[in-house]
Order: sequence, then C-alpha cells, then structure tokens
Amino acid sequence: MSRIAYVNGRYVRHAEAAVHIEDRGYQFADGVYEVCEVRGGRLIDETLHIDRLERSLGELRIAMPMSRAALGAVLRETVRRNGVRDGMVYLQVTRGVAPRNHPFPAPDTAPGIVVTAKSVAPSLGDKRAEAGIAVISVPDNRWERVDIKTVGLLPNVMAKQAAKEAGAYEAWFIDKDGNVTEGSSTNAWIVTADGTLVTRPANAGILRGITRTVILELAAKHGLKVEERAFSLDEAKRAREAFITAATTLVMPVVKIDEAVIGNGAPGSIAADLRARFHQHAETAPRWSRGC
Repeated sequence: MSRIAYVNGRYVRHAEAAVHIEDRGYQFADGVYEVCEVRGGRLIDETLHIDRLERSLGELRIAMPMSRAALGAVLRETVRRNGVRDGMVYLQVTRGVAPRNHPFPAPDTAPGIVVTAKSVAPSLGDKRAEAGIAVISVPDNRWERVDIKTVGLLPNVMAKQAAKEAGAYEAWFIDKDGNVTEGSSTNAWIVTADGTLVTRPANAGILRGITRTVILELAAKHGLKVEERAFSLDEAKRAREAFITAATTLVMPVVKIDEAVIGNGAPGSIAADLRARFHQHAETAPRWSRGC
C-alpha cells in the first residue's frame, strides 16, 4: 500500500507530497505540531492533543486550519487511507505561505496543514521497555517558550543525536540550576525511595505532555503519591526508578543516566505497572472503518 498524506486540503501520495518553498514553517519554523498514538485503529487521547494544538496555535496567533470536528475527521481518514492499525499520526500547522518577511503576513493568509500516518509495531516499544533505556544529560539551550509545541526543534535534534552517538536512547536537558527539565522529545520522571513519583511542574520550562497528563491521572486513581517539583540530575541518578513518557514511547523505564545505573539496573516495577495500565485509562477515539 502506498502511503498517503493530507496536504492543504488534498490527499496525495506521500512520495509526491509537497509544500510551497515560502511556507513559513519551512523558512521560519513558524508552526506547531502534534503526534498522536494510533492503537487498534483508534486515536489515543485525541481530545487532549487537539486541546494542546489549539493552545499552541493561540500562543503564536495562528488560526485553526479548520474546525475541531473536521480536523478529527482528517486525522482518522489519513489513518484509514494508510491502513494504520498501530502507529502514529503526525499533524503540522504553519502560518501559511507568504513572501519571506519576518513580520506576520496578511491576516487572510490561510494556515498550512500537513497530516501523515505510519505503522509502528507495539512489540518494538515493548521490547525496549523490557530492557530499559539509557539517557544522557545535556545543557538546556532551548528558547523559554517550550510550553508551545513548535516545529523549531534544532536543540532537540542536536540533543537526540548526541544521545544516539553515546549509545543512549534519550537526552535529558539540564537547566542552569542543575535540575532536569525534560527530554528532547519526552517528559522526565523519577521515583523516590519511598515510591513517590516526581516530575517537573508543567509551568516551569517543559511541555505539558499528553501522556504525562494521563499518567498523573492514572497515578491519582491508583493511590500513588506524586510530587510536581524540580529535581536535580544528582537526585535522578540516585533515584529508585526513572522513566520517560510520550505518545511515541508511552511509559519507558530508564535504567542508566550518563554513567550512573538506576536502582538495580533493571526496569522498575512502578514504571512497568504504569505502562501496562496506560491504555486502560487513556481516551480512545472511534475506530476508523473501511466504510467511512
């Protein structure tokens, strides 16, 4: 099956999909994006993702490209046309096409929108979670508005590449005070000796991750103690457990930070349990069908 992309109102072959050379997302990183998990043909936490998309667009003063209902239909249709049962759907919205100039273009400039979908076998993540992952620490050199899910990701790209070259899976950004902010594409968590889950507050230099939000709800439902506070790199290295969360990883145990082994060097029981329970709590959208 040939992959299909949705680009500015049209479904086109992925190999032929293109945007204008003066799309502001291409020239200025003037746009935002969302990534939503697909599980069993259903979008996971669609409402929360579109809520965050609207917030990001509002912060940048970019209009929604269509209504929420229409956008949901496009996401599901893109998933359907690509035959994705398990995987990801990617959505990007930019300020649109205009002659290159730093100020915003005319108010009637239409936003640009691209949607793609791809299959990813859940077994790949499950296998990685069984072994746990390594992360490295890097200085946080991003702009301060990381609460906006912008496509301007060069510092994240460089951090992720540094992790790859070091034989790790993820990089954790460290602020000027020595505290962990978040990963290059994930939120960061630790578990203290008494079993308390700790993650940085969402109003303090991190993106409010959707999976992070669901895990907070899941922890409360099952009586787990949670503290939203800063934690240092040193505290993380001494933690009982550590893990990351994202739509692309769900709950992924961390077994090594830089050269420090976390706990006994194996995935922790709390992270494993949260991963196992995640889809029981997450919002599941209607399944696409070949008749829709």
